[in-house]
Amino acid sequence: MAEINDNASYLCSFEGSMEARPRILIVDDDTDIREALSTYLLRFDFDVEAVCNGKEMRQRLEDRTYSLIILDVMLPGENGLSLCKHAAETLGLPVILLTAMTEQADRVVGLEIGADDYVVKPFDPRELVARIRSVLRRVAAKEDRKEAAAEERTDSCAYRFSGWRFDVSARELRSPAQEDIPISTAEFHLLKALVENANRILSRSQLLDLTQRSEAITFDRSIDSQISRLRKKLEADPKRPNLLKTVRGDGYMLATRVTRI
Repeated sequence: MAEINDNASYLCSFEGSMEARPRILIVDDDTDIREALSTYLLRFDFDVEAVCNGKEMRQRLEDRTYSLIILDVMLPGENGLSLCKHAAETLGLPVILLTAMTEQADRVVGLEIGADDYVVKPFDPRELVARIRSVLRRVAAKEDRKEAAAEERTDSCAYRFSGWRFDVSARELRSPAQEDIPISTAEFHLLKALVENANRILSRSQLLDLTQRSEAITFDRSIDSQISRLRKKLEADPKRPNLLKTVRGDGYMLATRVTRI
């Protein structure tokens, strides 16, 4: 590793104001590299821990969560490639490999088994910091895209059950006779919770949580009133419901097959 000095101070301000300090785990059997790299990375607003082999790495991963692993390929005992595969496939953790290997084929193997990047020894620590930042940005962007896609799927979905069509994105309820049935905001959230948990008994407290009304006191009977109003809209005979059933002593259940469309 190149000599660590102060000429990389310009990097300290680069993304140094992140809301959460990334936690980095260094895995290297070289004491000098572990200690020097740990000290260096602390200057860039990282939380840093270091271990010397795969056994200690696995123990740490059982106890704590990390943002990224810096992993030496050549380790005593279990090698870095095996550990990289475990971290990437089992835990979904980003990994930067430290390797003395110069053959391109060896580096490709590391990338193929799940490494996000690699740095060849000896390396300039400024380069490693830049690569850490780059990997963390890519991971954050990927998570943002996944969350956005999940929200889009949730917002754009619709359901069919017993001839009814419930459009979540449009907040529309259409009867088997193709009539639009008006529903209040409270009824919408309640029906959404029931539809998404069809044929499952939900207690009043669970329904309060699922309808985002966890602030209500535990003996709040408003769920009963909302169920009653929904039955008047969904049931042919609200007094003898076939869809929104009461499970005495346990709660309520939407007893029908639901299909997402």
